[in-house]
Amino acid sequence: MAGRSIIGRALNTSRPSLGAAPAVAVSPATQEQTFEQRSEPRHYSEPVRMTASEALVETMARQGVEKCYGIVGSAFMDALDIFPEAGIRFVAVQHEQNAAHMADGYSRISGKHGVCTAQNGPGISNFVTGIAAAYWAHSPVIALTPEASTMTKGHGGFQEVDQLPLFEPITKYQGHVNNPARMAEITNRAFDIAMAERGPTQINFPRDYLYYEGDYQIPKPTIPEKGAGGPKSILAAVELIRSAKNPVILAGGGVTMAGAEAQVAQLASLLSAPVAVTYLHNDAFPADHPLYAGSLGYQGSQTAMHSIREADVVIALGTRLSPFGTLPQYGEEYWPKNAKIIQVEVDPRRIGLTKNVDVGICGDVKLATEELTTQLKDGGFACMETVGERLETLSKRRITWTSNLDAMTNAHVSSSTPDRVRPRQALRELELAMERDSIVSTDIGNICSVANSYLKFSHVGPSMLAAMTFGNCGYSLPAVMGAKTAAPHRNCVSYSGDGAWGMQLNEIMTCIREEIPVTAVVFNNGQWGAEKKNQVLWFGDRYIGSQLKNPWSYAEIARSMAAEGITCTHVDQVGDALRTASQNQRDGKTTVIEIMVTKELGDPFRRDAMKLPFRHLEKFHSTIQTSESESGQPTDL
Repeated sequence: MAGRSIIGRALNTSRPSLGAAPAVAVSPATQEQTFEQRSEPRHYSEPVRMTASEALVETMARQGVEKCYGIVGSAFMDALDIFPEAGIRFVAVQHEQNAAHMADGYSRISGKHGVCTAQNGPGISNFVTGIAAAYWAHSPVIALTPEASTMTKGHGGFQEVDQLPLFEPITKYQGHVNNPARMAEITNRAFDIAMAERGPTQINFPRDYLYYEGDYQIPKPTIPEKGAGGPKSILAAVELIRSAKNPVILAGGGVTMAGAEAQVAQLASLLSAPVAVTYLHNDAFPADHPLYAGSLGYQGSQTAMHSIREADVVIALGTRLSPFGTLPQYGEEYWPKNAKIIQVEVDPRRIGLTKNVDVGICGDVKLATEELTTQLKDGGFACMETVGERLETLSKRRITWTSNLDAMTNAHVSSSTPDRVRPRQALRELELAMERDSIVSTDIGNICSVANSYLKFSHVGPSMLAAMTFGNCGYSLPAVMGAKTAAPHRNCVSYSGDGAWGMQLNEIMTCIREEIPVTAVVFNNGQWGAEKKNQVLWFGDRYIGSQLKNPWSYAEIARSMAAEGITCTHVDQVGDALRTASQNQRDGKTTVIEIMVTKELGDPFRRDAMKLPFRHLEKFHSTIQTSESESGQPTDL
């Protein structure tokens, strides 16, 4: 880039200069139209000679792409070279999986496409985990996947792999450019489908196609307009709600994606109905709303669970009703057996997929909720007769849950490591010190999942990120980095255990190099906690592969990378550490907060997935278990 000013290059575009226009009196509307006509490039309206690289990049630009995440490679370098002129920032990362996670985080916070690219072969294959996570998060991520050249593919040459089968089950659309003249067409289609169907798409092309020259017209983005749903299903839902005596609303991730929080609040207020949120979508409804009940799922809110359990009608808005998010918790099965279920979901394939529903509305959750509220505004529904009783019950449940959570947080658990913090106490202190507008990204793992009890969001809009049901480790830091590039004014924090941290700590270098200030909280307990919990309960405390020897300090490692590093060994230090890190972020600095926590473990993820081991061969009889651990905690606590 020596002698090559990005600012200077950005001014050298194909758009005609506005120049000095003659003084002519025109209306504001005409002025706007004139500006659009002048500023729109000629290749938006008619074919213009250009290379396939230019067609690809100009299509990306017309789709509004501002950032692309990846690792530089020769396979796409001809296109990369003109990113600055197109207004696209290339964010260079440390591992391609993390590029996909960053694109995911960027997409979920900005509401725009997230884009990632890499070198053909090994670079592209590293995308698979990140794209799979984006698929289950319903994120419109675009994977640009250049492949081996047409004259070498099939020879088993350098960095060659068949890239389309890798992504087939984890994308909404795979656009393979089988002729370079179709570069703009197929690229545009992939972008449109990603947004229309809410999921990743792939644009695959032979790398030599980028040098092709032809006449291209850059297509206009086209997103089909969605509706509220079929009139019959809307009417059926209205009638069901009218007859409900104890309705409960369940808000899912679709509410946040559609920006429907206000519409859900209006419906809830009309019905005086408690609002629970689905697992890992704690941001789907503001926690400071008087009807907020909390989250379902692993270590969720008993207020939400007991509200759902007693409901006669569940209004599930913007959720596929994931079975993982309604598993028994605290020894209770809380999903109602006899309640009527209304499911509003934009994807028809997911309506009634995991739960039997009485009414399925295939439509945009924002529009559907508005329509339900409109049709119910004239009153005449049964639940209005019990408003006082239901609100009192909700209040009592909140008080009880707060008391129960406080008891769990402050319970005394014997530990041989006094210079450590109990995980729940650390999570509580982080909750109390978290800034209101924060975006929090959580990794998979025991402590991070227990955080579901403590993460509450009052900021309207997307604020919580997780790998969702794909559940891969190494997600939290790169995802929150992507979020920071989408919303640089917001405080961005990631949670990770020390096991998962080893998969992503290299991206602290990216934070420094690319000037992406974030805060990373690392719970250091020297173990793969979620898996060790299984070994505690069902495998006789035989800790094979789950112990982590950490003779280093993650805070010191961060400082060696030119980031800030803070180590907490006492609960009183945790809140101050997060407040300091938040100020560091405002000052443009990345901070790693290493919290030295005890080996105490929360409940297992899934009791239904595990069994006590039985062995037939005599040599393995010593590993047979006939009962679970009595303490439920590690022997090295």
